[in-house]
Amino acid sequence: MTDPRAVARPVQAVVLAGGQGSRLRPYTDDRPKPMVEIPGTGTPIIGHQLSWLAEEGVTDVVVSCGHLAEVLQEWLDTADLPLSVTTVVETEPLGRGGGLKYAAAHLPHPDRPWYATNGDIWTRFSLRDMADFHTERDAVATLALARPRIPWGAVRTDGFGHITDFIEAPPSTFEINAGVYVFSPEFAGLLPERGDHERTTFPHLARERRLAGFPIPQGSYWRAIDTAKDLTEAAKELSAQSR
Repeated sequence: MTDPRAVARPVQAVVLAGGQGSRLRPYTDDRPKPMVEIPGTGTPIIGHQLSWLAEEGVTDVVVSCGHLAEVLQEWLDTADLPLSVTTVVETEPLGRGGGLKYAAAHLPHPDRPWYATNGDIWTRFSLRDMADFHTERDAVATLALARPRIPWGAVRTDGFGHITDFIEAPPSTFEINAGVYVFSPEFAGLLPERGDHERTTFPHLARERRLAGFPIPQGSYWRAIDTAKDLTEAAKELSAQSR
């Protein structure tokens, strides 16, 4: 018997891959951030993302390009991809919300839900579970939430101010926007033509209780690749997982 929730799960996605990646220089001097290779894998960030999306049932992806778009497009043209990929390039800066709206207009099924992910996220968790969570809460948009590790050692104290323990790189007590989303079909119509949806569309939906937050399950891998240190840490984590 077919799970009725499966009908509502997206089969299409947008990858936002137009950022400058200035904090990843010199890696991004000759390629966009999603084309930076995860050390030890032989595959750029976007390659890992496309494989993950395909494993989660996605058949069509629109990649929104910007900085050094031709490098990314050339790789996509020659790579053996597990799904169908279309690229779009903004002719003028539209901001994050406008860029998302522009990319969404090229999805093959405008009347169906869709995933979106930032182009610098390397993660693995069940998008199917996230889509079911989104449907169960009747949300227009659902954000994946992560608890990144604090890059410093932390201390634990008792009620008298005595230090009782040292904790190396503990998880943050706050959840953050993990850069992975599920959107209902009507979400695209709520996006601004130009500007930042996180300052306009998301707060509006939050006030209406139509914005949901899906905690990435404990133990699932998540990392935003923002700096050279993130690449080094990702390589270490990959090595540890393969042992």
